[in-house]
Amino acid sequence: MKTTIILLSLSLFVTFQGITQSRNSKQAIVREELIFPTQNEHTHGSSLVSLPNGDLLAVWFQGSGERTADDVRVMGSRLKKGAKEWATPFLMADTKGIPDCNPVLFLNQKGKLFLFWVAVLANKWENAILRFRTSTNYNGVAAPIWEWQDDILFKPTDSFAKEVEQKFKDMPEKHAGWAAFAPTYDNLIKEASKDLTKRTFGWMGRIHPITLASGRILLPLYNDGFNFSLVAISDDDGATWRPSLPIVGRGPIQPALAIKKDGTIVAYMRDSGDAPTRVHRSTSTDNGETWSYSVKTDIPNEASVELCVLKDGKWAFLGNDINDGRYQLSLYLSDDEGETWRWKELIEYEADKKGSYSYPCLIQTPDGLLNMTYSYAKGEGKKSIKHVVIDPKKLTK
Repeated sequence: MKTTIILLSLSLFVTFQGITQSRNSKQAIVREELIFPTQNEHTHGSSLVSLPNGDLLAVWFQGSGERTADDVRVMGSRLKKGAKEWATPFLMADTKGIPDCNPVLFLNQKGKLFLFWVAVLANKWENAILRFRTSTNYNGVAAPIWEWQDDILFKPTDSFAKEVEQKFKDMPEKHAGWAAFAPTYDNLIKEASKDLTKRTFGWMGRIHPITLASGRILLPLYNDGFNFSLVAISDDDGATWRPSLPIVGRGPIQPALAIKKDGTIVAYMRDSGDAPTRVHRSTSTDNGETWSYSVKTDIPNEASVELCVLKDGKWAFLGNDINDGRYQLSLYLSDDEGETWRWKELIEYEADKKGSYSYPCLIQTPDGLLNMTYSYAKGEGKKSIKHVVIDPKKLTK
C-alpha cells in the first residue's frame, strides 16, 4: 500500500532483547482455516471482533485492486458460536464508484458495534475520508443491521504544525534529501504540516481501537501523505472524535496500541521510512493526547503489525518480522510489557518466499485463546483471509 522512502538509516534503536524460546512446530495452533475459498480478487486488511453472544465477525476489503480500483468494497463473514465453518461472505459497506478500504471493527463499553473504514476520493490515499457506521442489532446470520452512519471529520489546528516542527528538532538529525539541491525529507514534511487541507484529509484506520480505564477510546490512524500517525480520541463512547497531536517520525504508520500497568500507552508501528525497516515505537503518558517521536526497535518489519495485552498481563505481538517479503508471519509473547520478547511462534513461513501473509488482526476471546485473521495469498486466483486460533499457554511451556 505504501512506497517506502529510502533515506539514511536512523541510529537510535529501542532494543527487543533476545528470544529465549523459538518454535515453529505450530503445536500451539488450535484451529486454522480460510474464511472463504481462494479466489482471484484482491482481499486485504482484515479486522475481527468477538461479539457478546460468542460469534466472531470478520471484515476485509475486496476488489480488483486497492485505491485505483473503484469496485473495492468492504466484505464480512461470521463464525457462529460452535460452528465449524464461516458464513458465505456478505457486503458490509460500499461507497458506489469509490474504493472502500481499511475496515476496522470495534465494540464500545455499551455493546455498540462500530465499523470504521475509508472512502478513497480521487483514488489517492491522501484524500481518504474516514467513515463509520454503528449497530446494536448484530446477532443475526449475515451483516449487522446498521442504525447510523457518518464521517469522522476533524480539523487539526496550528498546534499540529508546531508539534511536527518541534519533534523534528528533537529527533537525531538527518541530512538526506532527494538530490544535492533538493530540500530534505524533514523539511518537506514540516512544510506540508502547515497546510490546513493536507492535515485535514487522508487519515486512515487499520488497527482496532483501545479503551482506557476512564472510558476514553483511542482510534489509531495514519496518513500516507505525512507518512506518520495520530490517534482519534473519543470521551463519549464514540459519538464524537477529535485528533491527538501527531505521532511524528520518519515513517511510523498504522499504529497498534497497548496500555502498560502504569498507564503509559505504547504504539508499535509499521516502518514506511528509511532503511533498514524496523518496527517503530512511541509512547504517550497523557492518555493519548501527545506522543514521543518514534524510534526504531530491532524487530525487522515488512508490513502492518498488531499488539494485544492478554488477560494474564502478557503482551502479544504479531507481524512480518522480515525485510524481503511477506512470506513469514510471527507471533511473539512478552512477560515484561514488551521490554523483552521471550517466546516466538511462526504462524506462516514459505521457504520459497512466494506466499504472502500480512496485515493481521489479533484479539483474545473470553476463553483465553488468541484469534487472528490476516491476508492470505498464494498467487493469482489463490487469495483469501485466514483465521488462526492459538493457545498462548502452550507457547510458554
